[in-house]
Amino acid sequence: MSPRLTSRSPDLRRLLEEGYDVAVVGGLLVLRHVPYVAQDRSVRFGTLASELTLAGDVTTVPESHVVKWCGSEPCDREGRPLERVINGPVAETLADGTAVQWLFSSKPVGRPYADYHEKMTTYANAVSSPAHALDPQASALTFPVTETSQEDGSVFRYLDTASSRAGIEAVTARLEGQRVAIVGLGGTGSYILDLVAKTPVGEIHLFDGDRFLQHNAFRAPGAASLEDLQGAPRKVDHFAAVYGRMRHGVVAHDGYVDASNVEELRGMDFVFLSLDQGAARRLLVEQLQEYGIAFVDVGMGVYESGGALAGLVRVTTSVPGQRHGHQGRIPFADGRADNEYATNIQIAELNALNAALAVIKWKKTCGLFADLEGERHSVYQIDGNVLSNEDHG
Repeated sequence: MSPRLTSRSPDLRRLLEEGYDVAVVGGLLVLRHVPYVAQDRSVRFGTLASELTLAGDVTTVPESHVVKWCGSEPCDREGRPLERVINGPVAETLADGTAVQWLFSSKPVGRPYADYHEKMTTYANAVSSPAHALDPQASALTFPVTETSQEDGSVFRYLDTASSRAGIEAVTARLEGQRVAIVGLGGTGSYILDLVAKTPVGEIHLFDGDRFLQHNAFRAPGAASLEDLQGAPRKVDHFAAVYGRMRHGVVAHDGYVDASNVEELRGMDFVFLSLDQGAARRLLVEQLQEYGIAFVDVGMGVYESGGALAGLVRVTTSVPGQRHGHQGRIPFADGRADNEYATNIQIAELNALNAALAVIKWKKTCGLFADLEGERHSVYQIDGNVLSNEDHG
């Protein structure tokens, strides 16, 4: 079913979210895998088909209370025909080749069906209740995966039901079409990708010149297989393949960003900097300011102290018109003596926290999350479990 159709029609979206297998076939709304009782008292599965009336891409009040039934004559738990819904036999064929065998008629008293959710679930419940009594596991709620395509206007390969179930589609839509870059796919960068990939941004550009090695698997989201590690694949290729299974628009740039290719960041809507080379970071910060691009720079330093690990996790934000906040906050040195964030102990949960804080701040700049303080520099202290916010806008 077209994501555009379901996004604009709450009744169809509700059917999908509740787990029904619904689709549009030849202009009809069909609901598949509806359990019913046959005359021999066996539990089988059939399909309901209804006219579908639209005003543009939005459903209207159903014009007819009648539905078609693809299956044998449905019965009660004793094998007696469900005469209260059966209107009579018919011989038709749906556009997908499914044979229609019966017409059903059950009309609400004194009014039409309010919408297609009420209509389809009324018939589904009437037919499936006897089946459920015989087999409690029999259900029309199969939660099928709904495939989408770029022609539908979706960046995802299957329908995003998370946003619709939470009722935040309109807010999430503020991210649609953005071109986002992630420079550095280490522990934090890979978790940033994991979070950004699940938003409707148009493109995600990955920049890294390293290979995806065994140690990387222990501080990256998901679970890389032994086969994934064979041949030491390029990081950008590995992650583009992983997230390409879920969505379109993941673009791999194999190589480090330097003066020769920094121009590729021009035109991005937002950039995440998650690298530990001070000279490269300085170049990127300067160029992104010149290009007028908002960015978040992340970093963390973890060290052993008294037999336990301590340290800091940092997120620094820079947006046009508010650049002064990162002055002195973003380290440009590579050595530990000059940079408390440069120690190379990487812990997956801290990488994930660093990434989550960065992505939350990005979403704040887009108006998706409330931002009462407008902080542009945050530091999480591990030993005290303290999050300090500074440089308020």
